[in-house]
Amino acid sequence: MVKTSNKFLMRALGISFLFGMSSVSFADIVMNSNPNQANLSWSSEEANQLLNADVSASAELADEPSPQGSTKVSTSIRSSNGAVQSAPSKTVQIFDTSVNAHQPSVNARAALVMDGQTGEVLYSKNSNTALPIASITKLMTAVVIADSRLNMSEKITLQQGDFSCSGCKSSSSTLRAGDSMNRAEALLFALMKSENPAASALARTYPGGRPAFFAAMNAKAKSLGMHSTRYVESTGLHPGNVSSARDLGILVNTASQYGLIRQFSTTPSYDFNLGYRVLKSNNTNALVRNGGWNINISKTGYISEAGRCVVMHTTLNNRPAVVVLLGADSSAARTNDATRLMTWVSQLPKRI
Repeated sequence: MVKTSNKFLMRALGISFLFGMSSVSFADIVMNSNPNQANLSWSSEEANQLLNADVSASAELADEPSPQGSTKVSTSIRSSNGAVQSAPSKTVQIFDTSVNAHQPSVNARAALVMDGQTGEVLYSKNSNTALPIASITKLMTAVVIADSRLNMSEKITLQQGDFSCSGCKSSSSTLRAGDSMNRAEALLFALMKSENPAASALARTYPGGRPAFFAAMNAKAKSLGMHSTRYVESTGLHPGNVSSARDLGILVNTASQYGLIRQFSTTPSYDFNLGYRVLKSNNTNALVRNGGWNINISKTGYISEAGRCVVMHTTLNNRPAVVVLLGADSSAARTNDATRLMTWVSQLPKRI
């Protein structure tokens, strides 16, 4: 069970939809047309309950304006069994505003900003180009774990094989072979601190092992219409993990439906007590650590082939928005790109 000095608040997104690709320009989005659809429902403390218990819960996100003018969305959610129910879908036209004047320039090789509710493309740069995505991979790792409904209290002991993989880039870690944690803590390590051994161990301990896990990652991507995406392992250390900004927009919106992923990916800091040592850990995203923006989903990534990457789901001027940046030159450039884009979107009028 993952515990902090303050209880994890229940957080879930009231907007539930899946969308698929119909053209490279986002001409159409297939989305849920039922605003009263029950969404995923989570308990307040135990990650195991979040995924496995048959609970009924409601969650509210209070309005808290940020210095940039963003606010949280007030949402009430209730589900009898924690499952997403099916609902009729419709096709809606997407308004591509990427040719608007006065758009900010970005350092990143590829970028996308999308209205998280309508699918409207607000900003696009090379958004259909498949690129290495580094640890953005771990967001799909988290989705597969959440979908698996595995026991989040089950203990996982790290093995030497969790610290390397064939064809992968080398990386440092504060973890060591023999460290033991439960599955929820491993997922928190992977999402908040981007610990590669934790993400590798999550795949290893999946039913069927790593091959089954990687297959599940690719199957999930295919089911979501992520046609430019390919996963070869669960950490992002292999440059063969590729996706487009457009595909990652789909993934971020999907991940925002999981309260567990929302909470874990945006935890600013956490002290992991491994029994014989405590690892004080901070979120890899400076925008999460520093506050000021209403960020609901966050994941950063870096290997040399991918550059500095980040994906976020945020709320800007009462508009749910997805921000994707791939291939920035540095962490500072990545943060500056994201700040410029979010500031710009905060000032855009919403299309009625």
